Amino acid sequence: MMVNATEGDEAKRDYTRRATCDNRPVSSHRATAAIDRLNPYLLLTLTPFFWSCNWIVGRGLASDIPPMAMTFLRWFFAVLILAPFALAHVRRDWPILRRNWKILLFLGVIGVGSHNALAYAGLNYTTATNGVILNSFIPVMIIALSWIFLRDRLSGVQLSGVAVSLAGVLVILSQGSFEVLASFRLNGGDLLVMLSMAIWAVYTICLRWRPAGLSMLTFLFVLACIGDLAVLPLFIVEFTYGRQMAVTPANIAALVSVALFSSVLAYIFWNQGVEAVGANVAGLFVHLMPVFGVVLAWVFLGERLALYHLAGIGLILAGITITSRLGRRVAPVPAGTD
Repeated sequence: MMVNATEGDEAKRDYTRRATCDNRPVSSHRATAAIDRLNPYLLLTLTPFFWSCNWIVGRGLASDIPPMAMTFLRWFFAVLILAPFALAHVRRDWPILRRNWKILLFLGVIGVGSHNALAYAGLNYTTATNGVILNSFIPVMIIALSWIFLRDRLSGVQLSGVAVSLAGVLVILSQGSFEVLASFRLNGGDLLVMLSMAIWAVYTICLRWRPAGLSMLTFLFVLACIGDLAVLPLFIVEFTYGRQMAVTPANIAALVSVALFSSVLAYIFWNQGVEAVGANVAGLFVHLMPVFGVVLAWVFLGERLALYHLAGIGLILAGITITSRLGRRVAPVPAGTD
């Protein structure tokens, strides 16, 4: 999917029209303006924090909530949360939805349905350490796919930042020991997580084709509906074969929390962050997941905070600083363009 000069110029014009559109409801203006005022790097920092919490919940409830139930119900509650705010925007944006249904169908199926279902399925068969290691390769996947299909590239300084950040991830996960890192082995769950991460990388670089003029709430609401419908047959099959959720107040509360933070807010923040800084730079912030995982385990589980944790966190933050601040960013085609 190469983007030629003519398409790029048209994309920029569409982006300008979307950014200056005055016929959106006042609430949409206010919501978009509020998020636009936030630093995109703050949004991209909060996103992996919410996702880290999601992985903790997903692993902790794997025996109580099967993977397809977790995926379907998470996004079902997300749709309920979004509906009161999004339906008016959906009615207004209906002509745009009709014209761009193919790209929306694609993004909904891969970014909401397939990605989440595979990740939760993988968590049933792999360790936490393996899962975080594989998540940490998302930035590499995004950079590789962007170069192969779009000829996007980072500068040499930014690539060095990616390498520094990835080294920090490996320091944390190896506990500062090469022997621990060398003992890493793939299993069936790891392969599911790897496929999930590859799908997320594709979703991220395809955000540049988000339809112009489509409000943020409409976009997320439609993708959530599409993704949830895509998972529904798998949920029914899982339920039919006896894998059913343990319905308890704690499990329901966990699902609602994941829906609000890891689904609604995280996806809005991620989409806005990718639009502002580009997929390659945004992808690097996934390296913050092991940082948050270590800190959350220390605060809430009483796990020891070791010297190698601090060294790894320092390298990750240094790599992100090099890539996002010191490197010369190649200007991306805005994520909200056709």
